[in-house]
Amino acid sequence: MADEVKLYRTWSSPFGLRIVWALHIKGIEYEAIFEDLTQKSSELLQYNPVHKKIPVLVHKGKPICESLVILEYIDETWNETAPLLPQDPYEKAMARFWAKFVDDKLLPSVWSIFTEKGDEAKKEAFVPAVQNLEIIEEQLKEKKFFGGESIGYVDLALGWMAYLLDVFEEVMDLKLFDAHKFPLLSGWMKNFCDAPAIKQHLPPRDKLVTKFQLLHEKFQTAN
Repeated sequence: MADEVKLYRTWSSPFGLRIVWALHIKGIEYEAIFEDLTQKSSELLQYNPVHKKIPVLVHKGKPICESLVILEYIDETWNETAPLLPQDPYEKAMARFWAKFVDDKLLPSVWSIFTEKGDEAKKEAFVPAVQNLEIIEEQLKEKKFFGGESIGYVDLALGWMAYLLDVFEEVMDLKLFDAHKFPLLSGWMKNFCDAPAIKQHLPPRDKLVTKFQLLHEKFQTAN
């Protein structure tokens, strides 16, 4: 088909889920192709020879790689419904800035708590993570979503936090997120997960717990 859309993803990758959510918000039909990253398909390697990773969106036979790039492509290609990015150039630039902040600062700081060995190292890793959460909390003042009244580009970039934080907490037996300290983020997480396009396409929580338990044990026992 001339307008065929395929998405190469895994069942749990938060980067792949950004695209899943965007496609459902836009009402775009697509075929999901689930990859085993221990044995990557020839198609994935062909479509993403530079990074050799998911997600990859294939539209009209042409591949688009990197989740934030794909989100912009989806928004520009299917621009008649549910805009993800603002029209105003300044607001659009700010959305890109905060999405990059999520990927470059916030996500790595939270992930480092998960990967550090021992209680003391985890406590040290808490400091930058909390600082980054405080920064992103400020961006939600007087808003339901980062995109305003509807889910947008930054919300999708930060979507991993809404469903993974409590999984990490259970796996590590450690409180990562204080809802009283971050009331706006706490409200946002609930609103985000309650949205039908998100709620219907979240990975099974029990499978996530099992996956991250194994990962956490690996990090804790690594030399």
